[in-house]
Amino acid sequence: MKVAVISDIHGNMQALEVVLVDIEKEKCEKILCLGDLAMAGSEPVRAIQAIKKLYDEDKLELIQGNTDEMIGSYAEFGEEVKSKFPIMGNALENDVQIIPEDLKIFLKNLPKQLELGIEGVKILLVHGSPRSNSENISPDLPIEKVEEMIAQTDAEVIFCGHTHIPCGYQARTKQTVINVGSVGRPFTPNPQACYVIVNFFHGTFEISHKFIDYDKQKAAKILAKRDFTGSDKLAQILIRPEVRHL
Repeated sequence: MKVAVISDIHGNMQALEVVLVDIEKEKCEKILCLGDLAMAGSEPVRAIQAIKKLYDEDKLELIQGNTDEMIGSYAEFGEEVKSKFPIMGNALENDVQIIPEDLKIFLKNLPKQLELGIEGVKILLVHGSPRSNSENISPDLPIEKVEEMIAQTDAEVIFCGHTHIPCGYQARTKQTVINVGSVGRPFTPNPQACYVIVNFFHGTFEISHKFIDYDKQKAAKILAKRDFTGSDKLAQILIRPEVRHL
């Protein structure tokens, strides 16, 4: 069975459209999505609607990312985000204003983690790590730190996102940990959209990251015109990823 794993769309509809076309071209039978559908992107409402449509059609499994939680429970997170990262706080506030209530409820009620079995392989979907939706699994971690994070799960494969930087680890417990990167806001020298393709074969699997070009200039132009302070700076990050938060 061939499966696509995506994460961190962040309202970038231009990137999402291209990735979904590529997933179809690759003939993936299922999509697993690790959350962060909106916040700080060009078209958050359309991005949520596109993912929800696939979810409603049973073509996609979905968990909640930390920004999905922020949007769904804005009263709990809004002021803290604004104080730490003013521009991201502005983006969050604006998303909450324009996203319809039913979609906010949808994001709020998503599960934080999900266990699945595919072709005899036990899989865990998380956003950050098995311990927290905002914990970073990034390329510079010692394997001992990764093993601490996954110690409470017996899943053979753990898929995560959140950092927007693709990477992978093989633990001494023979567990595989894969950060699938970001569809909509990559933070690597390569600004292409990134996702993962997995081929499952009766208890075994092969995993690869795939990088897809999309119209970054168009996405940046739409984002820059959004009605919040700092949207132009977030737009430039789509062209030249340099910093994660502003």
